[in-house]
Amino acid sequence: MANKENKKFQLQMRSTRTFSTEFKKEKVKDLIEKRTSIKMLVELYGVSRSAIYKWLYLYSPMEKGIQTVVQMESEEQKTKVLLNRLAECERIIGQKQMQLDVLERTFEIASEELGYDVKKKYAPGPWNGSCKTLSDTCTP
Repeated sequence: MANKENKKFQLQMRSTRTFSTEFKKEKVKDLIEKRTSIKMLVELYGVSRSAIYKWLYLYSPMEKGIQTVVQMESEEQKTKVLLNRLAECERIIGQKQMQLDVLERTFEIASEELGYDVKKKYAPGPWNGSCKTLSDTCTP
């Protein structure tokens, strides 16, 4: 019960706090010059993210009416990492596809030279897991 009263008290304190225009301008300048982040301002001063974005709109030297996307450096870094990972996956998929193409062509050439379908003839029997390897002949 004391915890609920504590939360109510904190909410009331937040709603009555106001910051001076000079303070807001200083924090916007810090944001633009990347000396601080929105997350840090939220944690330090207990201000909502939307309030900080309003400060940015009101006090930043950028042109009004133009929508500016503020992307945190951590999000930018995550995006770069994910794009690099995607490129690596695409490269690996390309290599695997080339290997499959080579194997498929090898089976075609072997089938032509031997006179029968090597893929159908090769098909191993079902594996029930009782053997150590697939090449072992197992009896259930």
